[in-house]
Amino acid sequence: MYRLYTHNDLDGVGCGIVARIAFGKDVEIRYNSVMGLDYQIEKLLENEKNIKDDFLIITDLSVNDENLIRLDDLAKSGGYVRLIDHHKTALHFNDYSWGRVKVQYEDGRLTAATSLLYEYLLEHELIQPSQALDEFVELVRQYDTWEWDQNENIKAKNLNDLFFMISIEEFEEKMTERIMNSDTFEFNEFEQKLLDMEEEKIERYVRRKKREIVQTFIGEYCTGIVHAESYHSELGNELGKEYPHLDYIAILNLGGKKISFRTIHDHVDVSAVAGKFGGGGHAKASGCSMGKDAYKLFVQDIFPLDPLRHDAFKNKYNNKNAWQGSLYENKKGDKFFIFAEADGKWILEMNGKPMQEPYPDFQAAENYIKRKYQAWLVHDDIYVEFLKRFYIKAKNS
Repeated sequence: MYRLYTHNDLDGVGCGIVARIAFGKDVEIRYNSVMGLDYQIEKLLENEKNIKDDFLIITDLSVNDENLIRLDDLAKSGGYVRLIDHHKTALHFNDYSWGRVKVQYEDGRLTAATSLLYEYLLEHELIQPSQALDEFVELVRQYDTWEWDQNENIKAKNLNDLFFMISIEEFEEKMTERIMNSDTFEFNEFEQKLLDMEEEKIERYVRRKKREIVQTFIGEYCTGIVHAESYHSELGNELGKEYPHLDYIAILNLGGKKISFRTIHDHVDVSAVAGKFGGGGHAKASGCSMGKDAYKLFVQDIFPLDPLRHDAFKNKYNNKNAWQGSLYENKKGDKFFIFAEADGKWILEMNGKPMQEPYPDFQAAENYIKRKYQAWLVHDDIYVEFLKRFYIKAKNS
């Protein structure tokens, strides 16, 4: 008997589907939360007398130090154990004969637990490959690593959307049957209609949450914080693009007492941020439970703050990256003017006085005023009035 203990997200359930295709009824699958795995493993090892006769596989999750010792003892005494993971925080499991942790492939692509399990089963001739299965595994990998966004692979995102629209049991059953009975992996007509409706729902949700984000510094990082119970990946990605001056986005789920961290930047590792609060994950997507310290920093301390003001949109004249100048202001009424010089450098003025040294590009100047002053791009009417006063002042001087 095979026993699979895996995560309850798309990548973890992808492992379950791969295992079901490989072993059929000869595998018992348990889907776990990050916090629930250790209890399940401890209970299994204490209560199952014949555990040495089974093959225990743990995917997409790590065990605590106590269970690490138990699993190592099981392996040393002749038991069959494999822990297959792709998180950087799990690399220390490679020090054990039963650990198989890999963060990225030799070609630079990031791994996923589903792709690593599939490759392990292929390597040991425990599963038969097929085009439909290959396609499914790659869709899971691209979504979990967020590679789908770079590749504009909407099908991978749609797979995750569908996963959240039905129960785990139904998803596992439908996907297993489809992969085993199809030449390629496709959504049916009804699912595609549901996915189109879901996409519209997500867009409305994200637009609403954009009006609720607040900004503060937590440690060295300029952080955007928003409360949301759904669509954390989509929300984190869109907010990161909307506010590139923010180092990362913290998405709070008070009901679940969890925090999700997302970033679009290479200089920020949010798994390290989550690690400070007992969590972990990927460099650009991670999470933790909301303990006392995290609650104070991300909820209590920021409660009095007002949401960020949106940049004006649909402007005809006052636009970003305009060489003739872009005008911003903040709550205090300070005016910030960013314009280009002939040598390609960008000048930043605050209330008519130059600030700092010239910037190498527009984004660097904008980042400075947004991070330090929470300024926003003003509407055309304010911009035109500003230029009139600027012209009159220059003419009279």
